[in-house]
Parts: sequence; structure tokens; C-alpha cells
Amino acid sequence: MKQKVILVENLERELTAAINEVPHDKLFVLTDTTTVQLCWPLVKKFECMRGAMMITIGSTDEAKNLNSLAEVWAALQLGGASRHSLLVNLGGGMVTDLGGFAASTFKRGIAYINIPTTLLSQVDASVGGKTGINFGGLKNEIGVFNCAESVLLSGEFLRTLDSENILSGYAEMLKHGLLDKCEHLTSLLAFDIENPDYAKLVGMVGESVAVKEGVVTADPTEKGIRKALNLGHTVGHAIESLALREKRTVLHGYAVAWGIVMELYLSVRKCGFPSDVFHQIETFVKEHYGRFGYECKHYNELYELMTHDKKNQGGIINFTLMGGVGDIRINQSATKAEIEEMLDYYREN
Repeated sequence: MKQKVILVENLERELTAAINEVPHDKLFVLTDTTTVQLCWPLVKKFECMRGAMMITIGSTDEAKNLNSLAEVWAALQLGGASRHSLLVNLGGGMVTDLGGFAASTFKRGIAYINIPTTLLSQVDASVGGKTGINFGGLKNEIGVFNCAESVLLSGEFLRTLDSENILSGYAEMLKHGLLDKCEHLTSLLAFDIENPDYAKLVGMVGESVAVKEGVVTADPTEKGIRKALNLGHTVGHAIESLALREKRTVLHGYAVAWGIVMELYLSVRKCGFPSDVFHQIETFVKEHYGRFGYECKHYNELYELMTHDKKNQGGIINFTLMGGVGDIRINQSATKAEIEEMLDYYREN
């Protein structure tokens, strides 16, 4: 199913239309403890929200677990939800991932709408039908592919974000620029992300989402080219999992930014990616995202975490690498020695 992605000009009008397009008996809204304070006030006064039943779970990626999922199922059950009910997910990637999974599995599936409130969820998590939770210390280990009825992208919510959450989403936009073309990437590197022009940023979100939609439409269930969207994520998810284990949680986009640098290093070594473009990206990431610190003693653990990546086959770690901007090389393997060299490079530079 191709979902409808709407760049919103009038949030109340567009949300009303999206809800009216889905016949339903009851309406539920899922938020987390952050978005219920910052984002719910922007929509609760809308007529289309009258009578909606609220469900609120913990915030941050640490809440993206079975306990929170069970809370949502229980709240739906207690609220009398049927197979004809509708869930609106109002929040960042954690809310849209977990809410989408809860909706996809409650009574074997109810309809849901995503209103992503972070830049990360607007350009990545809420678009493309991936839903799920973390499990067993691994990112997004349990989930299903199931698209929202519609995804509403509103610039109003971007103004509620701090700079760290803007940067977190921007890392996925950089990834889309790398997958797309030089002009797209150049405009992203030139944008003043520290003092963003929000009107311009919303237009850039649209351009970024178009790249992702094109890939997802070609390969909805990640059998082939959709693996391109995992650029930076094989390493990035390993970093997130390690950080989670060590109780120094990092934002997803930061881990992806660091992962992009490391995987582009492999791309230079193995696929001829231009070293000047690599150094441009490396400099941008260092300046805006800082560094993720680890030591040689972490190498085996990071390697072991990479072996759990969902793209892997037969125990071989599978990367998405680049031959150049727009030159995507999926299903690229690397030896343990090559991965350790990559980890060495990042740690020492």
C-alpha cells in the first residue's frame, strides 16, 4: 500500500481530511511524555480531535520496548477499540514506530495516521511503513512492514525542537542527499543548520522525503534497493546498541551521522568513493555532531552487534556502500580486519 504523504500548509484542515478519509468508530491519539506537553496543545483544540482518547507512554528510545507496547495495547482494549478504530501517532520516531506496530497488531490490525513531530521522524521513521520496537538490546528487532493511512508533515512542530533533535533528523537528510545527487548534497552541506530558516527547511524535508519515497515504492519490503536507506545504519545501530548497554544513550541521527562517516571510509577503500567528498562529510559531521568515543576493547562488541544487522545473510556483515554520490552499492561485505581498520580510522581521526 502506498501511503499518502502530505506537506501540510494548514494542519487542522489536512488532519480533518485525513481522519475523515478513514471510517472509524473510535479515535485514539498516542503521545509520549514530551509530545503531550509540546505538541498535543497544537492539535487538541481542533474539532476533529473532539472525543479522542489519549494514550501517553514514556519518551526517548529507551521506552521503545515490549512494556510500552503492552501499555498501548491495554489502553486500546480498555478504551473499547475495535478493528474499525483509528490511532493517530503524534510524536517522534519512537512514537510512530511503536504506535504503528501497536496498530498493526491490535486485533490483527487497525488503521493509523502518523503526525511526526521531530525532523528525524518527518524525513525517516514515519515514512515507508517500517514499524517496530527494540528487543533483547537490539534496535528495531521486532516489527512489521505496514504503512500509515497518511503521514502529515508540518513545519509547526519543528519549531518545538532543540538543536540536538534538529541535527538528529538532519543526519538522515544528509544520507538522502548522498543517495540522490551532488546538487542535493551540496545544498544540505551549505544550509545553516545551527540557525535554520524553518520555511526553507520544510521544503528540504519534502525533497528528502521524495528520495525515500522513490526507494520505498521500488522495494516496499527491503528485498533489494531499499537497503540503500541503511547507509550509515549498520555501524549506527551498533553504536546505538553499545551506548544503550553502557547507559550513555545517543540520539539515532547522531549515531547515523557517525555511521555514515565510517561507512563512507569503507566506501573510499572498497568502492572508490571520492576522498574529497568523504572529507567534506567527515568535517561537517565532526563540526556539528562531535564524536562517539570508544576504545579498542569495544571492537569485538561493536563487531558482534553488527552481526545482528537485519541485512546480513549467512553470518556475513552486509553494508550499503557508495561508489560516488548517487552511486549506490548494496550488499557489500567487509572482513573483520577491514571493519577494525574502519574503527581504527574513526577513533584516531
